Amino acid sequence: MLYYKRCSSDNKNFKQLVALLDADLALRDGDENAFYAQFNGIDALKNCVVFYSDKTPVACGAFKKFNTNSVEIKRMFVKPEFRGKSIASKVLLVLEEWAKELNYSFAVLETGLRQPEAIALYKKNKYTITDSYPPYEKMENSVCFKKSL
Repeated sequence: MLYYKRCSSDNKNFKQLVALLDADLALRDGDENAFYAQFNGIDALKNCVVFYSDKTPVACGAFKKFNTNSVEIKRMFVKPEFRGKSIASKVLLVLEEWAKELNYSFAVLETGLRQPEAIALYKKNKYTITDSYPPYEKMENSVCFKKSL
């Protein structure tokens, strides 16, 4: 049975999943990883979710305030053995619903060209490519998206 819990970045299961995400990104991004890593800290994230299959943590995601009417989706990850089951779309939907509860109107996010499955996920969930926003505007590997909530 799949279920989720809202939490902050203090949650130990969220931290474990983010460690797996960071290891994957280090392999994909190589030398550029240090640049991206500085913007992916989880010390102060208040709006996080962890998805569980039975009692096993299998996926996570988060958002943080981007501006007065937008959130930035962060730290999306699904364990490889649980991919292909629409869990990432469910994580995204839960984060969007939570942001709407808090009266945000838009979600933005950044992902990398070396993450084609992430790009496909966001397009499938009606995110559109937008101009790169700081600090990603000069990064050739970055793709930024936006969606009206």
